[in-house]
Amino acid sequence: MAESIKDKVAIVGMGCCRFGELWDRSPRDMMVEAAKEAYADAKIEPKDIQLAYFSSVFADSGGLTGQTPSRALNLQHIPITRVENACASGQDAIRHASYAVAAGIADIAMAVGVEKNKDYGFSGLGGYGGMGAMGDSEAACMPNTTAPGMFAILATGYFARYGIDPVEGKRLIGMASVKSHWNGARNPKAHLQREVSIETVMGAPIIAWPLGLFDCCGVTDGSAVAIIVPAKDAKKFNDHPMYVKALQICVGGENMVRDDFDFAHIEETYRSGCYAYEEAGVKVPRDEISMCEFHDCFSITETVGMEDLQFSPRGKVYDDVLGSNAGFFTLQRALEGQDALPVQPDGGLKSFGHPIGASGIRMAYEMYLQFQGRADRRQIPNIRGRRMGLTHNLGGGPASCTIAVNIYGDEL
Repeated sequence: MAESIKDKVAIVGMGCCRFGELWDRSPRDMMVEAAKEAYADAKIEPKDIQLAYFSSVFADSGGLTGQTPSRALNLQHIPITRVENACASGQDAIRHASYAVAAGIADIAMAVGVEKNKDYGFSGLGGYGGMGAMGDSEAACMPNTTAPGMFAILATGYFARYGIDPVEGKRLIGMASVKSHWNGARNPKAHLQREVSIETVMGAPIIAWPLGLFDCCGVTDGSAVAIIVPAKDAKKFNDHPMYVKALQICVGGENMVRDDFDFAHIEETYRSGCYAYEEAGVKVPRDEISMCEFHDCFSITETVGMEDLQFSPRGKVYDDVLGSNAGFFTLQRALEGQDALPVQPDGGLKSFGHPIGASGIRMAYEMYLQFQGRADRRQIPNIRGRRMGLTHNLGGGPASCTIAVNIYGDEL
C-alpha cells in the first residue's frame, strides 16, 4: 500500500444541524447552523479556513459550485471545490480535505455537506424515472429498477443463498430498523425520534418485498461540517481531537450484469473495508472496532454489511442479531456493560433520513461526540476500550456502487 493517511490529520471541530422536513430553512440556513457549531468547537473564525470541499448532489440544494458555501459561510477568496460522488459524497469531502492538509496545501480545511431534498418533491422511490434513465448499457438492462427494488433483490438473494425462511429473514432485517429507531429516539438532532417494535416493522406496508416502509430510510434535509488540521497541531484547537486512521473509497460498476453475482453481498463494501483495515492496522475488525455508523439506506444493506465488513462471519449475521449472540450490534447491550459493537448509535439513516451530501459527515459527527464523551444518553461506556470507529457510505446500487469507508480514533 502507498503511504498511509493514518494519524497525519485530525478533526478538531464538527457541527450538525437538526435533520428533518425543514420547510422554513434554506441550504444556507442549515450550513450556517452546522458551521457555527464547528467554528466554536475548534475555536476559529471563518477567516481562518484556508480551503474547503463542498458536498452536495442535487442542484436544487444550490450545489452546482463551491460558491454556495462561500456565500453562506463567508469563506472569501479561498479554494472551494464541490465534491459529488453519489451517497459517498460527504465522506469524500472529508477525504479530499484530509489529503489537502496532509499534503501541506492547507493548515485548516473544511468539509461541508448539505442537501435540501424536501423542497423539490424527491420521493426517494422513483430513482429518476428508473435506472434505465441513466442511459448506459448496464442501466438499460433494468429500465424500471428503483432503489427499493434493487435492495429487495439483495434481500431475497441473501435469503436464498443461506437458506433463510423468508418470514424469519424479514424479521432478521427488520431488527436493524428496530435498533436504529431505539437509538434515534435518544438523539435530539434526528429526524425521526420514536421507537418502533418488530411487529410494527413486520406489519408495515410493503414497498418492494420484503422491504416494508420501516425498512427504508426517509427523505430529509440536513447539513454537517468538519474542520481538519495537521495532527501535530490538533491540540492547539481542541483538547480531544479525532484522528483520521484510514480513508478509502472503492468503486465498482460491473457486478449487476455478471451472471455469477450472488446478490447476497456487496463486493465494494468488503474490498474498501479490507483496504481501510490495512491502512489503519486493524487485524480483527470485530474486536478492534468500537462502533460503526453504517449506510443503512435499507435494513438489508446494514444486515449484509455486517458480514461484508467482517463483523460477523459469512452467512452468520443471524447469530449476532436474533441467535445465540443476539443484540451484539445494539446500543442497549453496550449500555448494560455487555460486550457489543454498537451500530448506528445516533440512529443512522433510518432515524436521520438521507440528505445525501451531508450524511457521511453526519456519521463522523456522531463518532466525534462519542470519542469526546458528549453523546448524552447514547454514550457508549468506555467505547469498548478500543477507541476506534468506522463510517460507511454506499452510493448507487447493491451490485454497482461507490463505497466509502473511513476509520477514526481518539489518540495517536
